[in-house]
Order: sequence, then C-alpha cells, then structure tokens
Amino acid sequence: MTGEHRDTVNRRRLLYGGAAALAGTGAAAWASGAWEAPAAGAVPPQHPGYADVVADFGAKGDGTTDDSAAFEAAYAYAEKRAAGGTGRTVILVPPGQYRVTKPGALLAADSPTHQVNGLRFVGAGLRISDIVFAPATTDGPDGGSYLCRNNDTWQNVSFEGLRFTSGTPGASFFYSYSTGGAANYRFSDCEWMGEWEYGIALDGSNTNSEMRWEACRVGGAYRKAFLYAGLSLHSTDREQQDQFLNYWFTDMNVTYEWGNFLEFPYGGSVTCRSGSYIVTGRRPTAHPDYGFESAFFRFPRPSHFDGVQRFHAEDIRFELRDDAVVVIDCAWNRGTVHFNDCDDTAHAFKSFSDALRAHRYTLTDNGPLVRYDSCQLVGTHQYRTASGATPPSCVRYDMCRLASHPSASFLALDAHQDRDFATFASCLPA
Repeated sequence: MTGEHRDTVNRRRLLYGGAAALAGTGAAAWASGAWEAPAAGAVPPQHPGYADVVADFGAKGDGTTDDSAAFEAAYAYAEKRAAGGTGRTVILVPPGQYRVTKPGALLAADSPTHQVNGLRFVGAGLRISDIVFAPATTDGPDGGSYLCRNNDTWQNVSFEGLRFTSGTPGASFFYSYSTGGAANYRFSDCEWMGEWEYGIALDGSNTNSEMRWEACRVGGAYRKAFLYAGLSLHSTDREQQDQFLNYWFTDMNVTYEWGNFLEFPYGGSVTCRSGSYIVTGRRPTAHPDYGFESAFFRFPRPSHFDGVQRFHAEDIRFELRDDAVVVIDCAWNRGTVHFNDCDDTAHAFKSFSDALRAHRYTLTDNGPLVRYDSCQLVGTHQYRTASGATPPSCVRYDMCRLASHPSASFLALDAHQDRDFATFASCLPA
C-alpha cells in the first residue's frame, strides 16, 4: 500500500470512526437533556450534531430486523435540532445491512413553511452500509412508495458512502416536490440496486435543481427512470417544471439491467462527464410508455423555456447489449445536444450493430443544435422532421469515426427528407 493511499484510508477511518464515537454519546445525551455546552475554547468530548442509527437509535443492521423505527427516530432528531433555517445534524449509518419497510423512514419532510438548509447521511462506504427498502406495497401518494420524501422543505441534502437496494420490486427511492424549497442534492460514492419504479422523482413548479452525483454506481432496473424530472402530479402550472435544471453526473458507473437512466419530460440542463454506461438486457415485459425499449437519455417533449434544453456528454463509453436500447431520444425543438469524445462501438461486434439507431432526434425550424466531436459511433443516427418544419443547418459531426456506415448512409431519414441540415467534417469512414 502506498503512503498516499494509506493516508487516504487513515483519514477516512478517522473521519467516520471519530464521528461515530462522538455520535454514540452525543446524540443520546442531547436527546435526554444531559448534554451541556463546553466552556469557551474547549473541545467537547461528544457532539450532538452526530447521530448514529445503531448506537443512538437502536438499529440492528443484521439484514432481517426491521430498522424502520431507528431511521425514523434519527430523522426526527435531526429535524428537531434544525434551527434558524439551518440543519445541524449528520446521520451516521455504520457497516451493516438495514432492512427498512416503512415509506419515508429515511427522510419524511412535509413542512414547506419551515424550510431548512443542510442534512447529511454518511455511511461507511459503498457496499458496506446497505439500506434495503422493502415496503409491503408499492402503492402510495405521488405515484409510489418512497424511502425518502422531501416536500419543499430541505435544501443541501447529501448522501455519502451508502448503498440503496429495492427489496420490493417497484418501490421508489426519493420523491422531491419543490416550489423553491427543495434543491441542491449531492450523492457521493453511493449505489442503487434492485428493481425500482423511480430512483428519484422530481415534482413541483420551480427550482428542483442543482443536483450532483459523483463516483456513484447506478445498478438494478427501473420501470420508469433512475432520475425522472417533471412528475407533474401536483403542479398547477405544469410548464413551470421547466425551472428544473442543472444536474451533474461525474465519474459514474451506470450499469443496469433495463429502464431509463434520465427522463426529462419538462426540459433540463444536464451534464454527464466520464464513466461507463451499460444496459445489460431488455425489459422483461412491455411497458405501456416504452414497449421493451430502454434509454440512457430520454427528452420526450418539444416545447420548453429557454435555458433548459441543454445536454452535454463527455468522455463516456456506452455499451448496448440489446437492440432495444437507445443512447438518446430527443424531441427538443431548440437548445443544444453535445457529445464529446464518447464511444459506443463496444457493441460493434453484435449482429444488430449495423442496423442500430441508438441516437434519435426530432428536428424543427429551430433545431436543436446537435454536435458530435471526436466520437466513435456505430449503427446509424435517426433524424425525424417535425410536421411542416424545414430544419436549418443544425447537425455536425467533427473528426468522428463512423464504425458501421460512411457519412453518405450514416443518417436514417424520413421519406423525402434531404440531409442538408447535417455536416460531416474530417470524419473517418467505416
């Protein structure tokens, strides 16, 4: 082990171990009223800002005991400590497998008149601290049964070093409703497994945004999508959901069985940078909205406000192991789509690769502007023309390798559609 790696491990051990040691006495003492503030300048022997679901609230983490009550108590404690619009608690989840059956046990925020900034959930590491959500039913308000619910209450919520597993097929992880009070989520070193309806479902009328995922693994399967932005169940002005924007995915391992990774019916500003994106199979049964198809990026509606039709993918390796998988299906009527230094030739050896249409767009009089730079691409790209539209020059392939077809036959077009909208610059032929 190198000195640098050893130092990193030691720092992590100190961070979690020290926090856990503080939690075991601090939260319990504070809750009982026994905790006292230290003298000025002194370092407290324990701190009420750390709450351990095992030491303080009795979770077992043995994979069989229902730990719902312990997580509910930890969240209630954190909610109680919030003051002046600021959350002051870190909830610690030690190594173990925690079975949770009650929806909202991890986070149940329903006080939009008491908006708070700052709540942090910290596990011991990916595949070390595992929360298995196994509700008795997947029916519930807001389109499902959710482990976390944030109704316009918390901003700046972070999850670190945790694995979330759906123990009941069709359960959902997180429901977030915002009119301006739910935003700024961060997921670091987290993983999702099992069969979910939604990973994260965003709803509301404004600013359900500023969210980032870093070094996370998205596994399992999704009946709808891992991130579904624009649920529109309660919004009086549904078009205002176009205010959902700014989502960043960095250094991701997206390797799941089937379903959609991102679906944005109401627009968005999305950046996906570096990682491996793989769909390993196809849906076991036809879905009423998608049939057997799965997609990494699905933007199904054309009309949105300015500034929320922007997608950028960079340094990503795509692998499609079934012909019912799509990289992108975009119906935006303007905005920008940019792929830079991406590669989807990992499935070039498949018998279906030459006929694959894994990149699909609908073009209007205003675009969108579509650009591929330094990419390696397999199959053909499909361009549909909106009714009555004459697309301008809005599509460009620059220094790309076309692995299956030369540029003359690379575009799959509607009948009688010309290809004047597309430019190929310094591309290598098949």
